[in-house]
Amino acid sequence: MAPPGLNSKDPVDIPAFAQTQLALLAAELEAEIAETSTLVGAHSPTALQRAGVAVTNLVVNAQRTGFGGKTVLELGPDAATSSSSSSSGAELPEHGIRTGDIVIVAEQPAGSAKKREVRELERKGAKGVVTRVARGWISVALDEEREDIAGGLGGGNGRVWIVKLADDVTYKRMNGTMGKLQRMSEAELSVFIRVLFGLSSPSPVPADLVADPEWAGIEWVDPSLNESQKDAIRFALASSEIALIHGPPGTGKTHTLIELILQMLKRGLRILVCGPSNISVDNIVERLSPHKVPMVRLGHPARLLPSVLNHSLDVLTQTSEAGAIVKDVRAEMDAKQASVRKARNAKDRRVIYGELKELRKEYRERERKCVSNLVAGSKVVLATLHGAGGFQLRNEAFDVVIIDEASQALEAQCWVALLSAKKAVCAGDHLQLPPTIKSLNSKSSTSKAKWSKNKAEGEEEEAGAVKTKGKENGATLETTLFDRLLALHGPAIKRMLTTQYRMHEKIMRFPSDELYDAKLVAAEAVKDRLLRDLPYDVETTDDTTEPLIFIDTQGGDFPERNEDDDDNSSAAAAKKPMRGRLHGESKSNEMEAALVRQHVRALVEAGIRPEDIAVVTPYNAQLAILAPLKETFPGIELGSVDGFQGREKEAVIVSLVRSNADGEVGFLGEKRRLNVAMTRPKRSLTVIGDSETVKRGSKFLSRWMSFLEDNADLRYPDVSSLTS
Repeated sequence: MAPPGLNSKDPVDIPAFAQTQLALLAAELEAEIAETSTLVGAHSPTALQRAGVAVTNLVVNAQRTGFGGKTVLELGPDAATSSSSSSSGAELPEHGIRTGDIVIVAEQPAGSAKKREVRELERKGAKGVVTRVARGWISVALDEEREDIAGGLGGGNGRVWIVKLADDVTYKRMNGTMGKLQRMSEAELSVFIRVLFGLSSPSPVPADLVADPEWAGIEWVDPSLNESQKDAIRFALASSEIALIHGPPGTGKTHTLIELILQMLKRGLRILVCGPSNISVDNIVERLSPHKVPMVRLGHPARLLPSVLNHSLDVLTQTSEAGAIVKDVRAEMDAKQASVRKARNAKDRRVIYGELKELRKEYRERERKCVSNLVAGSKVVLATLHGAGGFQLRNEAFDVVIIDEASQALEAQCWVALLSAKKAVCAGDHLQLPPTIKSLNSKSSTSKAKWSKNKAEGEEEEAGAVKTKGKENGATLETTLFDRLLALHGPAIKRMLTTQYRMHEKIMRFPSDELYDAKLVAAEAVKDRLLRDLPYDVETTDDTTEPLIFIDTQGGDFPERNEDDDDNSSAAAAKKPMRGRLHGESKSNEMEAALVRQHVRALVEAGIRPEDIAVVTPYNAQLAILAPLKETFPGIELGSVDGFQGREKEAVIVSLVRSNADGEVGFLGEKRRLNVAMTRPKRSLTVIGDSETVKRGSKFLSRWMSFLEDNADLRYPDVSSLTS
């Protein structure tokens, strides 16, 4: 049975909804912690770095006082072990650590095979939050209770490493918000909240907004907006409680949101703008900046762009008049931080940290007053969704919350921001991938197989439901607020953007026809552009004049390989290559990888710059095989389909991997994953795969294979031609 409010117009029981969310979040955090513990316990520091959860061979370059009085360590590569350098100094090796990640900084163990436990790392290391990531360094703000060991880090061999942990801070905020919802009495439910749970209907919006006097005469800040963008903005302004802006790939969703924010400011509204990631929020800050909007960006910007930093709370508290009063205390704290590294022993360091503790109390009191004044005086506040739950917004109220990438955010995350508002505008694309849910992958193999089959058959969202600890209603964290509201209130609360500015018309055609009701239209500037038309010298070849290429490996000469080797015994697992253990049941296809390399080489030899090319695949094991491409063609991007969502490149090569006699496609059958894969390119999409296997996966896949056979430049590879 479908959960309340999903695929039905039934109102949602709010306490029951909150209770279910709490149980699902607990299972998700448990899965994250278990995954981290398993990885750290079983693999060497070098392998963990390759897996994207650690950075090794670091030294402490500097120690200072950061925002909130926190001790911040600046960690850079050890020159003795760094193999890469530039004019600006040594660079970090490739890694997966991002701004906002929760990490442990600890002395790097000698040797590479020693088993270690997360608990042991936590005992000996310092936990903190990554505040900046640059080419040559990473900054980590340490938790206070462990900052006293900072001065001793890197003692033994001088090197430290950082290991990514599960982000329990985000979960605490989501849990706190769900707890508030659960305890709300009927009298405390605003009209806004009632609408979002189906207890009331949304206020009606005039059918023809262009003809309505209130909305007909809008003076557009950007008159170049297309009609679907203008319609979405009018609708969002006219809606009293909720509006969904559906932005398919390349349709200018962020561009539309910028105009919406500017129009709301004209009407005197106070706005909270949120997204699930730092990048999504920083993108809006960057686009708003030229309009001289008075705004504050909470948290730590993910990119070191002046347009972002100048609006961050960290900078504003130092540059505003109110911020001047805390400078003297900060200077004294910085002096203490510098002396920590010079302290001769642990006793001296403890004394300094005791003095720092007292200074911090005074600093925080002054800083909070400064922050409160800055936030209260701002008409636009921007933060990540969980960042909206920080102390800075504790007593703040907003006329409207705008959530970008709402279809990639957990619903519980959204409610952290929504409780402070009277209205919401959610922008996203529910036909692309939802947030990654790790607890879905920790089910029994039987449930997992059923989930994969249901997904491949294109069944509704609840087919992949996680059912643990009494959650019999089929609810899943994959069901986003965007999904649920659309199911609850229907398309009347949504407007779709229909002109896309990314893809050649031929690349756009299949996803438009299959997923977007054939409503997408390619803008004139992009509909016919090819690789040969790039603004630099490119040869005219079959590869640079075809926007859509299908290299069909049908026939069984390009078989997939199961990284799990079809043997789950502990003995086999112990002997398995490191790549196999890190990627679990992931699939790879060596022969298909050779075709990818061959095609990349042909593009580069025709003049295409490697930085304009991306190779994407659904399988991490395939990425591991393709990794040497980055050395052969510096600048080329390799990524999983899931990780490449929101990105674009001039030329994209998609390696489908699956090729077997049983026609098994696994999660390749997920429409939304394929939608992401086929909508990343601007001028050239090359699909490499086995049509005989893929077409048997689902009706959707069968139609895609038929489309490619009829519309793409169809090629059949010769195995004997593959030399690398």
